[in-house]
Amino acid sequence: MSLPFYFETVLGRSQVETGFLMTPWSALVALMAPIAGRMSDRHAPGLLGGVGLAMLCVGMVSLALLPVNPHAFDICIRMAICGAGFGFFQSPNLKAFMSSAPRERSGSASGVIATSRLIGQASGVLVALCFSIAGKHGPTLALSLGAGFAGVGSVASGLRLVRRRAVEAPGIGREPSREA
Repeated sequence: MSLPFYFETVLGRSQVETGFLMTPWSALVALMAPIAGRMSDRHAPGLLGGVGLAMLCVGMVSLALLPVNPHAFDICIRMAICGAGFGFFQSPNLKAFMSSAPRERSGSASGVIATSRLIGQASGVLVALCFSIAGKHGPTLALSLGAGFAGVGSVASGLRLVRRRAVEAPGIGREPSREA
């Protein structure tokens, strides 16, 4: 949400340039989503989601740390990393969510997904807060905050794998029962 403001106010790009600079993110989401969706048939969604969110975190940190006068190619590479990471996270995560709900509750599951999307959009208020706190550097603060959330999400996604392995291997890490 802060990227157009970042490109225009901090980097001094025009609206047209900003539109072109935003394109790699969307393009890579569209390219990675079907690949990640197919991979989620063979690999745990927690693994794919964790990798995707880690990529998103790295991309957002690299955007926040752009030099003063970056070349358009530098920006596009960083935007592509963000888009690939988000695309790699989104499909397996949504597939896991929808497939874990019983068929008769699929409408409710879809509603929860829509609600989470709206909560994400409403979090734009955090971007406005970053602008009011940091002024011209508000977009950089917002990118850093977003990278932090992606990093925490990556760790949480990885923890799903640890929990899943513990459930799949009962008795590991537990005390022996007194009945034995």
